[in-house]
Amino acid sequence: MSGHSHNHGVGSHAAGRHRWRLAVSFALIGSYFLVELAYGLLSGSLALLSDAGHMAADVVALGAALVATRIATRSDPTGRRTYGSYRAEVFASLLSVLLMLGVAVYVVVEAIGRIGADAEVSSGPMLVVGAIGLVVNLVALFLLRSGAAESLNVKGAYLEVVADTAGSVGVIVAGWLVAATGQPVWDTVVALAIGVFVAVRAIALGREVLAVLGQQAPAGMEPAAVADDLATVDGVREVHDLHLWTLTSGMHVATAHLVTDDHTDGHTVLDRAGDLLRERHGVAHATLQVEPVRHVGCDKLGW
Repeated sequence: MSGHSHNHGVGSHAAGRHRWRLAVSFALIGSYFLVELAYGLLSGSLALLSDAGHMAADVVALGAALVATRIATRSDPTGRRTYGSYRAEVFASLLSVLLMLGVAVYVVVEAIGRIGADAEVSSGPMLVVGAIGLVVNLVALFLLRSGAAESLNVKGAYLEVVADTAGSVGVIVAGWLVAATGQPVWDTVVALAIGVFVAVRAIALGREVLAVLGQQAPAGMEPAAVADDLATVDGVREVHDLHLWTLTSGMHVATAHLVTDDHTDGHTVLDRAGDLLRERHGVAHATLQVEPVRHVGCDKLGW
């Protein structure tokens, strides 16, 4: 006997609820990117250009996040995507990671290449554009913050903006130091610091993305503890073949075989086990198989 519980409605889709926030952030950051790139080229500031490069990555990442939320809620006419298209958001987050790492490597290489070289840097545009960028990024942070805790897709976009905010602060600091000391080297130093900061953020997000793609147990959920809880359901003697993974943010999935005593009501076991997984562990979609204690079918499994 087997059963399942599920809830795949759009209302349960975390990133879908925050799509408008992604759209507004995309418009703000996209507009500012064009301004920063132009002034970066005019001023000759590596800090400004590095932040513009990361801003370009943001535009792509936010655009991908928006497209992913649309794909995730789209119906599948082929019937082959049995879990829907929710994983599109995870791939969008992976794109954010790759873009952040690419920008970080570029900035660090350019900064190292400038060490010891003469460079003219105009501090005025750095201060003005950096200040505008800080305001734009703070607005985007405010918009995305609530969704970052619920969706890996939104979190990827949020971390991109966090890195951008740090970049804007860095540009302001670099502009002030260049103006105060007359030493262009501060522009290179700050650019190098921005590159390292972005790389650290990218690696942290990358680990989360790979954990989902690798179908690891959701963060904070211990398989042994889940198995022990299922074993406390009346009539359940043993739990085996337990699998836990995340489909996309906020959508945890479980499968398990429950070995029961003779004459146990399988329907009652299914209901209680499903309620336990949903209420205690946040697993809304669980597929459970109830097996009488004398059932030997699982002995034939080769993996």
